[in-house]
Amino acid sequence: MTELTHPLATVPQDELVARAEADPLRPRFHFVSPAGWLNDPNGVCQWNGVYHLFYQYNPEGAFHHRIHWGHATSLDLVTWTDQPVALEPSPGPDADGCWSGVLVDDGGTPTLVYSGRLDERELPCVAVGSGDLSTWTKAPQNPVISAPPAGVDITAYRDHCVWREGSRWRQLVGSGIRGRGGTAFLYESADLRSWDYVGPLLIGDASQGDPAGTDWTGTMWECVDLFRAGAGSLGSVPADGSPDVLVFSAWNDGDTRHPLYWTGRYAGDSFEPSALHRLDYGGRYFYAPQSFLDVAGRRIMFGWLQEGRSDAAMVEAGWSGVMSLPRVVTVAGDGTLAFAPVPGLAALRRNHVGLPARVLVGLGLLETGVQGNQLDLELDVQLEPGAVLRLGVLGSADGAEETVIELSRARGGAAGGEGQCVLRLDRTRSSLAPAGGGEAAVDVEEKSGPVPLRDGKVHLRVLVDRSAVEIFANGKPLTARVYPTLGGGRVTLSAPEGTVRLLDFDAWTMADIWGGPRTLFP
Repeated sequence: MTELTHPLATVPQDELVARAEADPLRPRFHFVSPAGWLNDPNGVCQWNGVYHLFYQYNPEGAFHHRIHWGHATSLDLVTWTDQPVALEPSPGPDADGCWSGVLVDDGGTPTLVYSGRLDERELPCVAVGSGDLSTWTKAPQNPVISAPPAGVDITAYRDHCVWREGSRWRQLVGSGIRGRGGTAFLYESADLRSWDYVGPLLIGDASQGDPAGTDWTGTMWECVDLFRAGAGSLGSVPADGSPDVLVFSAWNDGDTRHPLYWTGRYAGDSFEPSALHRLDYGGRYFYAPQSFLDVAGRRIMFGWLQEGRSDAAMVEAGWSGVMSLPRVVTVAGDGTLAFAPVPGLAALRRNHVGLPARVLVGLGLLETGVQGNQLDLELDVQLEPGAVLRLGVLGSADGAEETVIELSRARGGAAGGEGQCVLRLDRTRSSLAPAGGGEAAVDVEEKSGPVPLRDGKVHLRVLVDRSAVEIFANGKPLTARVYPTLGGGRVTLSAPEGTVRLLDFDAWTMADIWGGPRTLFP
């Protein structure tokens, strides 16, 4: 067991878990660590029929320090079982932390490639696992790459994407070139231990765009993930024209910005981009995503839902960070990615409430009869040009607190025809806690993005889990955190402008996935 030595680690282990469990804002059907700090998903995979989720974990407290690899398993991607910590810092190249990485199958041997941190720098390391992935042995050759590429002035260097291509392994390490932009350095190996530097796969241009914008590519790319979005494997010629996708999280001088992805074509030693896209309209609230293919051929993606409250509030609560619900990634008709929660989450649904189809015109407020802070909501709506629909969740009885999901369709165009719709999350009344700075403050910045329409229709899925909100509108996700103080769970509908047809409305409360006490070191 790791010795707890950080100056902030003043809370006994059992009390830390008790604090976390007692927090009414702690999600109950999302994966969270037993207590303490959670960030990036790592090593996500399906091995011998079992799903494995590793994650960045600090069991000392709700702050980032001497990161371990937490570990949990599942048979259905819905309910999870804590497993022993997979990696923890030890004397050598990861003495200050075992940072993000991936799991690969090396001829039947499970192998982790991760960033070991020592003296404020990160270098690639390797660990080999037992057949059930419960124990891990670090390679004596660590670090397996001794330094970043020579002669390159980098902004940072960490996080890995590793795949088999023919007889060779290939690896990307996220980085940035000072004065230019983010990049992913490409390496090649025969054995995962000795790596040859090939060159940058692609270099971004940080001088382009607004650094405050939602699509700025940053000065460093964290958590790069390269995959074929459709049929075929990386490096092959796609029979169906499926795009290759390069996912990265834009970072700038310690500031985590947002996940983005390039569609394009990976061939040879480079990636030729065709278009840049936002991966989640919530920005940093769905960060450091990592994906894998399961045996059913589905691409499953996890992301880290960061906190939107102060460091002091996190430490006091005893926990920080939420893992997203697993998402199925598909290719939309326009070549972009579409996302949906895994279907198995329906097993948690309880207490169904449905509303009949109706036309909403100038509707002030409709009480749906749904109440709760653990909810799964599905709506099918049709918006005429100029129409606005508002769905309120986590509302208090007096209306003082409410989180509002809004769909608004632009005016112009034929009624019922194509057009542009905007998904917007309004958090200005989500919490009575103050906005801005200060120990009690929470983030209330608006989040929004465009939604493709067909005949004016939108399928809206909203999953509310206390302080975690995941929204999907025609396959486009918006993820965020909210911190209500009044404990309200009222759900309302309104259509203050134009005509909205409510085609379907179904709501369920969602069951907890944790049935008993948990420990920091399972």
